[in-house]
Amino acid sequence: MIVIDHQASRISVSVFGEFTLADYKEFEEVVNFKIKFEGPVDLYFDMTQMADLTLDVAWEEVKFSRAHANDFKRVAVVTDSQWVTWSAWLSQTFVNADVEVFDNADEAKGWLESEA
Repeated sequence: MIVIDHQASRISVSVFGEFTLADYKEFEEVVNFKIKFEGPVDLYFDMTQMADLTLDVAWEEVKFSRAHANDFKRVAVVTDSQWVTWSAWLSQTFVNADVEVFDNADEAKGWLESEA
């Protein structure tokens, strides 16, 4: 399950439990809407409560990142998972954005705020 909050030029996503393809599609819809009307956005992902993600989500992330290479300014990922950290760094090769991984939500939010 995901919870999405969006503000001016930022989309915040928190993942709880399993991150499914339906969740990712919901995220994609919000991103597509925001970039259509606002241009490039910042992303904040809190994955500290994520239990697992399905393989189709990982594949969708690669496809989505490649299709939206210039649609993100900064991406902050909060996680304690080495797999998610590695995945975030891999995604950076597909997007022209600053991608940072944090183990603390306040630090991630502070980084996004300081760059605004």
